[in-house]
Amino acid sequence: MRAIYACDPGQSRGRRVAEEESAFRSPFQRDRDRIIHASAFRRLKHKTQVFVEHEGDYFRTRLTHSLEVAQVARTMARALGLDEDLTEAVALAHDLGHPPFGHTGEDALSAAMAPYGGFDHNAQAIRIVTHLERHYAEFDGLNLTWETLEGIAKHNGPVAEPVPWALAEYCAHHDLELATHASAEAQVAALADDVAYNHHDLHDGLRAELFSTDELAELPILDACFAEVDRAYPGLNYYRRRHEALRRFFGLLVEDVLAQSAARLAELAPRNVTDIRAAGRPVVCFSDALFADLKVIRAFLFRRMYRAPAVVEMRAQVTSVVADLFPFFMDNPEELPKQWRKDVEAISGDETALARIVSDYIAGMTDRFALQTHARVFGRSVPGLGGMENL
Repeated sequence: MRAIYACDPGQSRGRRVAEEESAFRSPFQRDRDRIIHASAFRRLKHKTQVFVEHEGDYFRTRLTHSLEVAQVARTMARALGLDEDLTEAVALAHDLGHPPFGHTGEDALSAAMAPYGGFDHNAQAIRIVTHLERHYAEFDGLNLTWETLEGIAKHNGPVAEPVPWALAEYCAHHDLELATHASAEAQVAALADDVAYNHHDLHDGLRAELFSTDELAELPILDACFAEVDRAYPGLNYYRRRHEALRRFFGLLVEDVLAQSAARLAELAPRNVTDIRAAGRPVVCFSDALFADLKVIRAFLFRRMYRAPAVVEMRAQVTSVVADLFPFFMDNPEELPKQWRKDVEAISGDETALARIVSDYIAGMTDRFALQTHARVFGRSVPGLGGMENL
């Protein structure tokens, strides 16, 4: 049963370009389907989450991460009486704007784009779904509903000044009300992202042998999870023990979000989604106690995983790929693919517009395509990353 504060697809603010709606899919279901079929969504298969795509077949990629986020988000949306399809659409789209090589690639592209308005992956996701996906006859982008676009832009909260240029450019024509909180559906997608990566980064770090199971068993929340498994299954083998503990950790995070969010919603007593947006604070969140424990776990991951020597070395190597490609295409726009050269021809020598085209092109690359392009352009592979052998 849908709660009164949920987004109602029948009351959607609609699409920027009016369309006849489907007879058997709600507007939010249609958004979700368009996202799944988007080229940018397929490319997430070969984009880094933490480990560069070629480092192992079992590590999460942006695609598997997005699917896990969507699964958690649907579960939480159902429990809170929200629209599951809108929640899933935002969850599936939340990482579309990430460039190759994860946050490392984003940092490198942000540095390159600093003189031209910068780069922000949430703003880039909006640019993808409103402009860069060019498959439909009547419009650029996917022509998603206002609610889905709002969720992509604001799922992490109101957008602070200065607003990234890509968001400002779009909102000048289609206001997403960036200063307010998003719907509860979008907030659920954001918390599902936190739940998913806190869980799977621990799993991937264990697989990469960056830390041990015994070290995890000493961390808050996880200590109780391992103790419960040991009581229930004494002598359980190493792999099953850690899996059972991490699935309990996963469950505790979800349960905490649901309990805390239910309490906040009861306190606020929103009569509609407008009350959610105007609440002045998130209504979907972790409890203070659990969030404090999560900070300890995140500090451990930062120290032992995100800044592990092997990961730092890989960050430096992939940074050089983006740092090399950006000035090359700025100086040689004729080397861009044909469909991109048409955009260059339309800007009449505007350097900022060219930089944004180059940024769009590089941001859309997968890890492997960025490596292959670098090897092709410069005639050499990046040490430790390869590239030429895959051409």
